[in-house]
Amino acid sequence: MSNIFTVTLNPAVDRELFVPTIQYDHVLRAIDHCIDFGGKGFNVSRMLKSLGKENTALGFVGGKSGELLQEGLVSLGINADFVWVSGETRTNVSIRSQDDAHYIKVNEAGPFITGSEQQAFLDKVHDLCRPGDWWILAGSLPPGVALNFYADLISVIQRKEAHAVLDTSGEALLFGAQARPEIIKPNEYELEKLSGLPVTNLQEIASAVRALSRFGIEHVVVSLGKRGALVVFQNEFWLVKSPIIEEQNPIGAGDSTVGGLVWALDQNHDLLEAVRWGVACGAAAASLSGTAVGNYGLVEKLHSKVKSERITQ
Repeated sequence: MSNIFTVTLNPAVDRELFVPTIQYDHVLRAIDHCIDFGGKGFNVSRMLKSLGKENTALGFVGGKSGELLQEGLVSLGINADFVWVSGETRTNVSIRSQDDAHYIKVNEAGPFITGSEQQAFLDKVHDLCRPGDWWILAGSLPPGVALNFYADLISVIQRKEAHAVLDTSGEALLFGAQARPEIIKPNEYELEKLSGLPVTNLQEIASAVRALSRFGIEHVVVSLGKRGALVVFQNEFWLVKSPIIEEQNPIGAGDSTVGGLVWALDQNHDLLEAVRWGVACGAAAASLSGTAVGNYGLVEKLHSKVKSERITQ
């Protein structure tokens, strides 16, 4: 088994305040609050750790907020190896009504990352990367970082004969896909933007995936939320159906899916079986409140209920 690294280039301290009701032009009094360590790659690291797989989280961090993120990850038993920047790591603030009927969420843009800081990150990845390692590149780009930065990272990783998994959106996904990562995991909206084709049903989704062959990407896994995921395996399209759960919080479930997918591939499962484990991990996370992820026992139980169906074209 190999080393696994997660990359979160624009992490955040997520601060959530709970108030009796949302009122404008009033001083609101918080009745409770919570702080979380935000970032798609961090969520993947949590899932991997919960499955018993040690991994290392990388990213740009700075200031007191960056120190808080590092301390938080370490407290969860996750290794952190950050590039420290001159700016302050962003803080995102949510204000949510007690009955969950309304919320206000404000995200900061994040610190400006200089050219020298970006080069330091590329150098770090080059030094850490070994053949056979897994690198999960997830989330948005911070200010100052070029749209082709993920593509540059993928090139470094592939030159070292390691595996690159890309989970981002927009222009960053377009440029990153052109570097031919081993796996990309778009959702339906991201797939539509990347392929330029409609994705209103499974057959159209399959056609859109087929259109991505121009990028030369080896594997495309399309996350479909509650329905599960679509994947090409041995030249056939498969719908991997999510088990029925009582949904608590679907936020971050897609990141858990990526964590389970890479964990299973690292365990030498084939791609279809790996997607089954990924879907089980996503369902486990969605069945739990807050930012919790499922432990191995819960994931294994849900995995036994995951069904796969071949899609005819």
